Amino acid sequence: MRRLLPDPGPITVEEQLDTYRPWERPQEERPFVAMNFAVTVDGRATIGGVSGPIGSATDTAMLAGLRTRFDAVMIGAGTMRAERYGRVASGQESRERRERAGLSPDPLMVIVSGRLDLPWDAPLFSEGGRVLIFTASESEPPPTATPLEVVRHEGFVDLAAALRHLREEKGVRSVRGPPHPRGLPAGGRPAGAVVASGGRRRALRPLPPPSKAA
Repeated sequence: MRRLLPDPGPITVEEQLDTYRPWERPQEERPFVAMNFAVTVDGRATIGGVSGPIGSATDTAMLAGLRTRFDAVMIGAGTMRAERYGRVASGQESRERRERAGLSPDPLMVIVSGRLDLPWDAPLFSEGGRVLIFTASESEPPPTATPLEVVRHEGFVDLAAALRHLREEKGVRSVRGPPHPRGLPAGGRPAGAVVASGGRRRALRPLPPPSKAA
């Protein structure tokens, strides 16, 4: 892997992640917010409903590693249904590395789900860790092995209010996410961005299925 900025040259995923400390840049009323994603040349963010086929093994390693560098990881319900996440810091070595950096062993997993329509049999809800759900639904989640906290909004989930809650009530300094920039403070843009693969997210018309190479 090559780093392009600020110091061009070869670097490993581990070396790059060791120097990235987003929790040292919190905002007064909200956490530092960063986003990372990969897109295809024609603007696809997923293939077959998931993002894995777009990136390389290095992209996947960077994506997984970045999640462990934040106080919290925020995703939407659609992502949770498609990807069926497990515990973010799944290995003991990963949790110990976080503790050595001054972080809690497990990132707080934050899910935004307006209808509370989630795959409750996914590993995230049975492998341990910490989960907080922002929802506008009045229904109750089923019992889960992983401890859950539910924060309810009226009508719809206000992401700006959700970020304030994370900063003021949970002491969260940095968030990897959110699922959609709508409703964010600071003019609708996140506080910072980390891009694993170059590209620009664009609003496009629906595209036909990708064709196979000849």
